Amino acid sequence: MRIESMLTRQTGTGLPLCIFRLKNSSGAYVELTNWGARWLAAAVPDATGRLENVLLRPSRLWEDNFYMGAVVGRFANRIALAQFTLDGTIYHLEKNDGENSNHGGWSGFHQKLWNWSEQKDGVTFTVFSPGGEGGYPGNVQVTVTYRWNERNELRIDYRGRTDRTTYLNLTNHAYFNLSGKGEKITRHILRIPSHTILDTTKDFIPTCLRTDVYGTPFDFTEGKAIGKDLYTDHIQLRRNKGYNHCYILKSVPSDTITEAACLLDPDTGRTLTVETDLPSVLLYTAGYYFRPDTAVCLETLYYPDTPSHPDFPSCIIRPGQEYRQTTIYRFGIRE
Repeated sequence: MRIESMLTRQTGTGLPLCIFRLKNSSGAYVELTNWGARWLAAAVPDATGRLENVLLRPSRLWEDNFYMGAVVGRFANRIALAQFTLDGTIYHLEKNDGENSNHGGWSGFHQKLWNWSEQKDGVTFTVFSPGGEGGYPGNVQVTVTYRWNERNELRIDYRGRTDRTTYLNLTNHAYFNLSGKGEKITRHILRIPSHTILDTTKDFIPTCLRTDVYGTPFDFTEGKAIGKDLYTDHIQLRRNKGYNHCYILKSVPSDTITEAACLLDPDTGRTLTVETDLPSVLLYTAGYYFRPDTAVCLETLYYPDTPSHPDFPSCIIRPGQEYRQTTIYRFGIRE
Protein backbone atom coordinates (compact mmCIF):
# COMPACT_ATOMS: atom_id res chain seq x y z
CA MET A 1 0.00 0.00 0.00
CA ARG A 2 1.34 3.42 -0.94
CA ILE A 3 0.07 6.74 0.42
CA GLU A 4 0.82 9.83 -1.66
CA SER A 5 0.16 13.44 -0.72
CA MET A 6 -1.26 14.89 -3.92
CA LEU A 7 -1.83 18.51 -2.91
CA THR A 8 -1.11 20.75 0.01
CA ARG A 9 -2.51 24.25 -0.04
CA GLN A 10 -2.63 26.90 2.64
CA THR A 11 -6.14 28.07 3.43
CA GLY A 12 -5.69 30.95 5.85
CA THR A 13 -7.31 28.89 8.61
CA GLY A 14 -4.07 27.60 10.07
CA LEU A 15 -4.77 24.14 8.68
CA PRO A 16 -3.74 23.29 5.10
CA LEU A 17 -5.98 21.59 2.55
CA CYS A 18 -4.49 18.20 1.67
CA ILE A 19 -5.34 15.46 -0.80
CA PHE A 20 -4.15 11.89 -0.27
CA ARG A 21 -4.01 8.98 -2.70
CA LEU A 22 -4.08 5.43 -1.33
CA LYS A 23 -2.83 3.03 -4.01
CA ASN A 24 -2.55 -0.75 -3.83
CA SER A 25 -0.16 -2.99 -5.78
CA SER A 26 -2.59 -3.37 -8.71
CA GLY A 27 -2.64 0.40 -9.25
CA ALA A 28 -6.24 0.84 -8.06
CA TYR A 29 -6.57 3.80 -5.74
CA VAL A 30 -8.82 6.09 -3.77
CA GLU A 31 -8.32 9.79 -3.12
CA LEU A 32 -9.26 11.59 0.08
CA THR A 33 -9.10 15.14 1.37
CA ASN A 34 -9.29 16.69 4.82
CA TRP A 35 -11.92 19.17 3.64
CA GLY A 36 -15.04 17.51 4.97
CA ALA A 37 -13.03 14.25 5.31
CA ARG A 38 -14.14 13.69 1.71
CA TRP A 39 -13.74 10.61 -0.44
CA LEU A 40 -12.89 12.19 -3.79
CA ALA A 41 -12.14 9.32 -6.15
CA ALA A 42 -12.06 5.55 -6.58
CA ALA A 43 -10.13 4.38 -9.64
CA VAL A 44 -10.99 0.70 -10.05
CA PRO A 45 -10.75 -1.74 -12.99
CA ASP A 46 -13.48 -2.75 -15.39
CA ALA A 47 -13.73 -6.24 -16.91
CA THR A 48 -10.84 -5.45 -19.28
CA GLY A 49 -8.62 -4.13 -16.50
CA ARG A 50 -9.08 -0.47 -17.40
CA LEU A 51 -8.90 1.86 -14.40
CA GLU A 52 -11.45 4.67 -14.23
CA ASN A 53 -12.77 6.86 -11.46
CA VAL A 54 -16.30 5.81 -10.45
CA LEU A 55 -17.11 8.70 -8.08
CA LEU A 56 -18.50 12.10 -8.95
CA ARG A 57 -16.32 14.81 -7.48
CA PRO A 58 -16.79 18.57 -7.14
CA SER A 59 -15.15 20.60 -9.89
CA ARG A 60 -14.07 23.09 -7.23
CA LEU A 61 -13.74 21.73 -3.72
CA TRP A 62 -14.79 24.91 -1.96
CA GLU A 63 -17.97 25.26 -4.03
CA ASP A 64 -19.55 21.85 -3.45
CA ASN A 65 -23.17 22.24 -2.35
CA PHE A 66 -24.02 18.54 -2.77
CA TYR A 67 -21.88 16.91 -0.02
CA MET A 68 -19.92 14.93 -2.64
CA GLY A 69 -17.99 12.22 -0.83
CA ALA A 70 -18.19 14.16 2.43
CA VAL A 71 -18.62 12.84 5.94
CA VAL A 72 -21.86 14.48 7.04
CA GLY A 73 -22.91 15.17 10.62
CA ARG A 74 -23.58 15.81 13.36
CA PHE A 75 -26.77 14.22 12.08
CA ALA A 76 -27.01 12.64 8.64
CA ASN A 77 -30.22 13.52 6.80
CA ARG A 78 -33.10 15.52 8.25
CA ILE A 79 -34.44 16.45 11.65
CA ALA A 80 -38.02 17.73 11.52
CA LEU A 81 -38.63 21.39 12.40
CA ALA A 82 -34.92 21.68 13.22
CA GLN A 83 -35.41 20.79 16.86
CA PHE A 84 -35.44 17.92 19.33
CA THR A 85 -36.00 17.33 23.03
CA LEU A 86 -33.33 15.48 24.97
CA ASP A 87 -33.43 14.85 28.73
CA GLY A 88 -36.17 17.46 29.06
CA THR A 89 -34.38 20.25 27.18
CA ILE A 90 -35.45 21.52 23.76
CA TYR A 91 -32.59 22.15 21.35
CA HIS A 92 -33.07 24.37 18.31
CA LEU A 93 -30.93 23.52 15.28
CA GLU A 94 -29.93 25.43 12.16
CA LYS A 95 -32.67 25.48 9.52
CA ASN A 96 -30.93 24.84 6.22
CA ASP A 97 -33.71 22.86 4.52
CA GLY A 98 -36.88 24.90 4.75
CA GLU A 99 -38.14 24.51 8.31
CA ASN A 100 -35.94 21.46 8.86
CA SER A 101 -32.29 20.77 9.52
CA ASN A 102 -30.35 18.60 7.08
CA HIS A 103 -26.91 16.97 7.37
CA GLY A 104 -25.93 18.97 10.45
CA GLY A 105 -27.14 22.36 9.21
CA TRP A 106 -24.91 25.19 8.05
CA SER A 107 -22.29 24.09 10.59
CA GLY A 108 -22.10 20.53 9.27
CA PHE A 109 -18.88 18.51 9.25
CA HIS A 110 -18.76 18.67 5.45
CA GLN A 111 -17.72 22.33 5.73
CA LYS A 112 -14.81 21.76 8.08
CA LEU A 113 -11.10 21.25 7.55
CA TRP A 114 -10.23 18.14 9.54
CA ASN A 115 -6.89 17.25 11.13
CA TRP A 116 -5.30 14.08 9.79
CA SER A 117 -2.71 11.39 10.46
CA GLU A 118 -1.42 8.76 8.08
CA GLN A 119 -1.82 5.08 8.97
CA LYS A 120 -0.07 2.06 7.49
CA ASP A 121 -3.00 1.40 5.16
CA GLY A 122 -4.98 4.62 5.26
CA VAL A 123 -5.68 8.02 6.72
CA THR A 124 -7.45 9.07 9.92
CA PHE A 125 -9.31 12.39 9.98
CA THR A 126 -10.26 14.11 13.23
CA VAL A 127 -12.60 17.02 13.94
CA PHE A 128 -13.79 18.77 17.09
CA SER A 129 -17.30 20.21 17.32
CA PRO A 130 -17.86 22.51 20.32
CA GLY A 131 -21.02 22.34 22.38
CA GLY A 132 -23.76 24.50 20.87
CA GLU A 133 -22.43 24.29 17.33
CA GLY A 134 -25.37 23.95 14.96
CA GLY A 135 -27.57 23.94 18.06
CA TYR A 136 -26.38 20.54 19.30
CA PRO A 137 -25.40 19.91 22.93
CA GLY A 138 -22.00 18.62 24.00
CA ASN A 139 -18.44 18.93 22.85
CA VAL A 140 -17.95 16.15 20.33
CA GLN A 141 -14.71 14.66 19.04
CA VAL A 142 -15.07 12.58 15.86
CA THR A 143 -12.51 10.45 14.06
CA VAL A 144 -13.02 8.82 10.68
CA THR A 145 -10.48 6.33 9.36
CA TYR A 146 -10.33 5.25 5.71
CA ARG A 147 -8.45 2.04 4.90
CA TRP A 148 -7.80 0.72 1.37
CA ASN A 149 -6.58 -2.80 0.74
CA GLU A 150 -5.39 -5.20 -1.97
CA ARG A 151 -8.94 -6.48 -2.53
CA ASN A 152 -10.14 -3.03 -3.62
CA GLU A 153 -12.09 -2.56 -0.40
CA LEU A 154 -12.48 0.79 1.29
CA ARG A 155 -13.32 0.45 4.97
CA ILE A 156 -14.62 3.50 6.84
CA ASP A 157 -14.59 3.40 10.64
CA TYR A 158 -16.49 6.17 12.43
CA ARG A 159 -15.77 6.98 16.08
CA GLY A 160 -17.16 9.70 18.33
CA ARG A 161 -17.15 10.82 21.96
CA THR A 162 -18.97 13.54 23.85
CA ASP A 163 -18.90 15.23 27.26
CA ARG A 164 -22.67 15.71 27.27
CA THR A 165 -25.58 13.57 26.08
CA THR A 166 -26.25 14.27 22.41
CA TYR A 167 -27.21 12.74 19.07
CA LEU A 168 -24.63 11.58 16.53
CA ASN A 169 -25.39 10.03 13.15
CA LEU A 170 -22.60 9.95 10.54
CA THR A 171 -22.46 8.80 6.93
CA ASN A 172 -20.45 9.22 3.76
CA HIS A 173 -22.20 10.95 0.85
CA ALA A 174 -20.30 9.47 -2.13
CA TYR A 175 -21.97 9.61 -5.57
CA PHE A 176 -21.27 6.42 -7.55
CA ASN A 177 -21.34 5.90 -11.31
CA LEU A 178 -19.67 2.61 -12.17
CA SER A 179 -19.46 3.45 -15.88
CA GLY A 180 -16.46 5.63 -15.13
CA LYS A 181 -17.56 7.89 -17.98
CA GLY A 182 -20.47 9.79 -16.50
CA GLU A 183 -23.05 7.84 -18.48
CA LYS A 184 -26.57 7.40 -17.13
CA ILE A 185 -26.93 4.98 -14.25
CA THR A 186 -30.28 3.72 -15.51
CA ARG A 187 -28.72 0.42 -16.66
CA HIS A 188 -26.97 -0.15 -13.33
CA ILE A 189 -28.44 -3.18 -11.59
CA LEU A 190 -29.14 -2.54 -7.91
CA ARG A 191 -30.01 -4.99 -5.16
CA ILE A 192 -31.00 -3.88 -1.65
CA PRO A 193 -31.85 -6.74 0.73
CA SER A 194 -34.65 -4.87 2.47
CA HIS A 195 -38.40 -5.29 2.22
CA THR A 196 -39.24 -2.05 4.02
CA ILE A 197 -38.77 1.67 3.48
CA LEU A 198 -39.73 4.64 5.59
CA ASP A 199 -42.71 6.58 4.27
CA THR A 200 -41.98 10.33 4.08
CA THR A 201 -43.77 13.63 3.74
CA LYS A 202 -43.25 15.98 0.80
CA ASP A 203 -40.35 17.48 2.80
CA PHE A 204 -38.65 14.04 3.07
CA ILE A 205 -39.45 13.75 6.77
CA PRO A 206 -40.40 10.21 7.92
CA THR A 207 -44.00 9.71 8.91
CA CYS A 208 -44.96 7.01 11.40
CA LEU A 209 -45.43 4.51 8.55
CA ARG A 210 -43.16 1.78 7.25
CA THR A 211 -43.96 0.65 3.70
CA ASP A 212 -43.55 -2.85 2.29
CA VAL A 213 -41.76 -2.52 -1.06
CA TYR A 214 -43.28 -5.66 -2.60
CA GLY A 215 -45.04 -4.82 -5.86
CA THR A 216 -43.88 -1.18 -5.79
CA PRO A 217 -41.21 0.78 -7.71
CA PHE A 218 -39.10 0.61 -4.54
CA ASP A 219 -38.55 -3.14 -4.60
CA PHE A 220 -34.86 -3.94 -5.20
CA THR A 221 -34.83 -7.19 -3.25
CA GLU A 222 -34.16 -9.33 -6.33
CA GLY A 223 -32.05 -6.76 -8.13
CA LYS A 224 -33.21 -4.67 -11.08
CA ALA A 225 -32.09 -1.83 -13.33
CA ILE A 226 -32.36 1.50 -11.55
CA GLY A 227 -34.04 2.97 -14.61
CA LYS A 228 -36.80 0.36 -14.73
CA ASP A 229 -39.10 2.29 -12.39
CA LEU A 230 -37.16 5.52 -11.94
CA TYR A 231 -39.54 7.58 -14.07
CA THR A 232 -42.74 5.88 -12.89
CA ASP A 233 -45.57 8.30 -12.15
CA HIS A 234 -45.51 7.68 -8.40
CA ILE A 235 -46.00 10.48 -5.89
CA GLN A 236 -42.91 9.52 -3.89
CA LEU A 237 -40.72 9.50 -7.01
CA ARG A 238 -42.15 12.82 -8.21
CA ARG A 239 -41.55 14.48 -4.85
CA ASN A 240 -37.99 13.21 -4.63
CA LYS A 241 -37.05 13.69 -8.30
CA GLY A 242 -36.20 9.99 -8.27
CA TYR A 243 -35.21 7.75 -5.41
CA ASN A 244 -34.44 9.40 -2.07
CA HIS A 245 -35.60 6.70 0.32
CA CYS A 246 -34.43 5.01 3.49
CA TYR A 247 -34.34 1.20 3.43
CA ILE A 248 -34.49 -0.56 6.79
CA LEU A 249 -31.74 -3.14 7.31
CA LYS A 250 -32.38 -3.83 10.98
CA SER A 251 -34.78 -2.53 13.61
CA VAL A 252 -32.45 -2.99 16.56
CA PRO A 253 -28.86 -1.66 16.56
CA SER A 254 -26.12 -4.28 16.56
CA ASP A 255 -22.44 -4.49 15.66
CA THR A 256 -23.07 -7.22 13.07
CA ILE A 257 -21.89 -6.17 9.61
CA THR A 258 -24.40 -7.12 6.92
CA GLU A 259 -24.97 -6.42 3.25
CA ALA A 260 -26.67 -3.10 2.57
CA ALA A 261 -26.58 -2.98 -1.24
CA CYS A 262 -25.00 -4.43 -4.38
CA LEU A 263 -24.53 -2.42 -7.57
CA LEU A 264 -23.52 -3.70 -11.03
CA ASP A 265 -22.79 -1.87 -14.25
CA PRO A 266 -23.47 -4.52 -16.93
CA ASP A 267 -21.56 -2.53 -19.55
CA THR A 268 -18.21 -2.36 -17.71
CA GLY A 269 -18.67 -5.38 -15.45
CA ARG A 270 -17.81 -3.30 -12.38
CA THR A 271 -19.54 -4.16 -9.13
CA LEU A 272 -19.87 -2.46 -5.76
CA THR A 273 -20.96 -4.21 -2.59
CA VAL A 274 -21.77 -2.12 0.49
CA GLU A 275 -21.66 -3.71 3.94
CA THR A 276 -22.39 -2.01 7.24
CA ASP A 277 -23.36 -2.42 10.89
CA LEU A 278 -25.67 0.60 10.62
CA PRO A 279 -29.44 0.00 10.66
CA SER A 280 -30.39 1.51 7.28
CA VAL A 281 -29.22 2.62 3.87
CA LEU A 282 -30.55 5.64 2.05
CA LEU A 283 -30.87 5.28 -1.72
CA TYR A 284 -30.50 8.62 -3.50
CA THR A 285 -30.33 8.95 -7.30
CA ALA A 286 -29.08 12.54 -7.26
CA GLY A 287 -32.28 14.16 -8.50
CA TYR A 288 -31.40 17.45 -6.79
CA TYR A 289 -27.86 17.43 -8.15
CA PHE A 290 -28.56 17.40 -11.87
CA ARG A 291 -31.03 14.76 -12.97
CA PRO A 292 -32.26 11.50 -11.41
CA ASP A 293 -29.97 9.29 -13.50
CA THR A 294 -26.53 10.86 -12.99
CA ALA A 295 -25.24 8.89 -10.03
CA VAL A 296 -26.41 6.86 -7.08
CA CYS A 297 -25.70 7.41 -3.39
CA LEU A 298 -25.89 4.53 -0.92
CA GLU A 299 -25.70 6.27 2.45
CA THR A 300 -25.48 3.96 5.46
CA LEU A 301 -26.90 5.65 8.54
CA TYR A 302 -29.34 5.68 11.41
CA TYR A 303 -32.87 6.42 10.27
CA PRO A 304 -33.58 10.06 9.31
CA ASP A 305 -35.31 12.16 11.98
CA THR A 306 -34.51 9.64 14.70
CA PRO A 307 -34.90 12.22 17.51
CA SER A 308 -38.60 12.61 16.62
CA HIS A 309 -39.35 8.87 16.69
CA PRO A 310 -38.80 6.99 19.97
CA ASP A 311 -39.39 3.68 18.15
CA PHE A 312 -36.44 4.22 15.79
CA PRO A 313 -33.02 2.73 16.69
CA SER A 314 -31.36 5.26 18.97
CA CYS A 315 -28.17 7.13 18.10
CA ILE A 316 -27.88 8.94 21.43
CA ILE A 317 -24.38 8.92 22.89
CA ARG A 318 -23.58 9.83 26.46
CA PRO A 319 -20.36 10.74 28.28
CA GLY A 320 -18.20 7.65 28.65
CA GLN A 321 -19.77 5.95 25.64
CA GLU A 322 -18.24 5.73 22.17
CA TYR A 323 -20.04 6.04 18.86
CA ARG A 324 -18.66 3.17 16.72
CA GLN A 325 -19.84 2.36 13.20
CA THR A 326 -18.26 0.72 10.16
CA THR A 327 -19.11 0.64 6.47
CA ILE A 328 -17.18 -1.27 3.80
CA TYR A 329 -17.27 -0.54 0.04
CA ARG A 330 -16.00 -3.49 -1.99
CA PHE A 331 -15.33 -3.01 -5.71
CA GLY A 332 -15.11 -6.00 -8.00
CA ILE A 333 -15.82 -7.49 -11.41
CA ARG A 334 -18.90 -9.48 -12.35
CA GLU A 335 -18.07 -13.19 -12.45
